[in-house]
Amino acid sequence: MFMSPRKAADGAFLPEDFVVPTLVAGPRFQIRPITVHDVVKDYGAVIGSLDRLAGRFGPEWGWPDREFTFEQALIDVAWLQKEGQLRRSFSYVVNTPDGERQLGRIHVAPSGEPGADAVVVFWVRSDEEDRALEKDLEDFVREWVTTAWPFEVVRFPGR
Repeated sequence: MFMSPRKAADGAFLPEDFVVPTLVAGPRFQIRPITVHDVVKDYGAVIGSLDRLAGRFGPEWGWPDREFTFEQALIDVAWLQKEGQLRRSFSYVVNTPDGERQLGRIHVAPSGEPGADAVVVFWVRSDEEDRALEKDLEDFVREWVTTAWPFEVVRFPGR
């Protein structure tokens, strides 16, 4: 399991000298940390995918609520941005290569279960017509957390 003597004492789960990835661009999508500026596109992606997301994440995390409001989305996105600044967890938007449309999200967080360094969840919006995109994103995410992050064992709930 990943352990480091340089691990931050403030709750961060990564070594202080680890440089967190900030932009990953590819032919089918780009990934970057979520910010409050993403709230409009993120809200649209979540609302358009409520049934799918509730089926995947609702039983374990209770998210998203059926009454998910724009105000709740703003709070969620701001919280996710702050968690990244504090190095406690990291959330990314998955956008089209031109950055115009949000396709989904990726979250990298400490695992609450023994035997794993991190938990990684991700999703693609329901109205994305190209179903192969989710498979491409899954292949990418599994490779990315293995090569760009300092983890030995990663859980992928819902996968």
